[in-house]
Amino acid sequence: MRSLSIFGATGSIGESTFDLVMRKGGPEAFRTVALTGGRNIRRLAEMARALKAELAVTAHEDCLPALREVLAGTGTEVAGGAQAIAEAADRPADWTMSAIVGAAGLVPGMRALKHGRTLALANKESLVTAGQLLMRTARENGATILPVDSEHSAVFQALAGEDTACVERVIITASGGPFRDWSLERIRACTVAEAQAHPNWSMGQRISIDSASMFNKALELIETREFFGFEPDRIEAVVHPQSIVHAMVGFCDGGLMAHLGPADMRHAIGFALNWPGRGEVPVARIDLAQIASLTFQKPDEERFPALRLARDVMAARGLSGAAFNAAKEIALDHFIAGRIGFLDMAAVVEETLAGVSTDPLFGKVPDALEEVLAMDHLARRAAEEAAGLRQQKR
Repeated sequence: MRSLSIFGATGSIGESTFDLVMRKGGPEAFRTVALTGGRNIRRLAEMARALKAELAVTAHEDCLPALREVLAGTGTEVAGGAQAIAEAADRPADWTMSAIVGAAGLVPGMRALKHGRTLALANKESLVTAGQLLMRTARENGATILPVDSEHSAVFQALAGEDTACVERVIITASGGPFRDWSLERIRACTVAEAQAHPNWSMGQRISIDSASMFNKALELIETREFFGFEPDRIEAVVHPQSIVHAMVGFCDGGLMAHLGPADMRHAIGFALNWPGRGEVPVARIDLAQIASLTFQKPDEERFPALRLARDVMAARGLSGAAFNAAKEIALDHFIAGRIGFLDMAAVVEETLAGVSTDPLFGKVPDALEEVLAMDHLARRAAEEAAGLRQQKR
């Protein structure tokens, strides 16, 4: 019986993972070591009961009494807070889903790798903020990282059995989000509700807005650099409104290997859960005749400057990704709160990167997690100042 843990169980990726695990037999097929979630205590408890989890952890200590009450008598241990989540990752599991959103997912993911098992990585920020450290930790401990982003899972599958020295380019696709056909003026005046209304995917508020601004795609470009090791000039993004082709890999003989799949995250999650083999996944099968056509276009970096900023980060490496991510998260907070406009988010990130680039940590390859967290803290302070100035100008 395989053992598993799901970090971020009550989010969209966690829910899809839970669905697949239950379809494969639930507690009859897997021993669930740990489940973690946020404030949705009722749902976390339901999952813990269904999987007979050994441990359930809420990220919020003030929610611990409620979690303890609803799981009383079940035999499931409960805990709360960031430290409890980190300690849950120290409990070895054969397979761990890292689906906590944001920089908060970095610590448990790093700890899980030290046990030399398999980490299914859905947390973009881990590779963006600490890619070199994360990959080194995996190598040193004999651990396996499986990408769960649909784009990186697609690249991973397209590269199976291939010599990476023969790869000329990697192309990841972007839906373009809700604003792919909007004018710059209209985008500038958009609301939070408009930004979070994704046309293809059902996701949470923050990731949906990241998709609308293409910061989500910017993170994925950086992830591609860190996970696969390709140089920045070999990594591209194209807008593909149908979200059927998730990525393409071009080889030295001119061939282009494309991975097609439905717009359903269970496809990539299922691949990681069944790896190194393949198993049945309950997603829609593609009917090419019904789709009829697949279209692609070059992204407009005037409307979506996040892509240009991502290339700067890929060139700088070191801890520039940690600064980029921290600034992006702060800018997003301010946009959701109505304090800055949609296009101000990219401006805040660019100003933050310029402001912290002179710090010795900025271009340094991190030796320890503490350095990553230090740059994260520095960039968040700088981003708060930049966002505050932007707010005053509105």
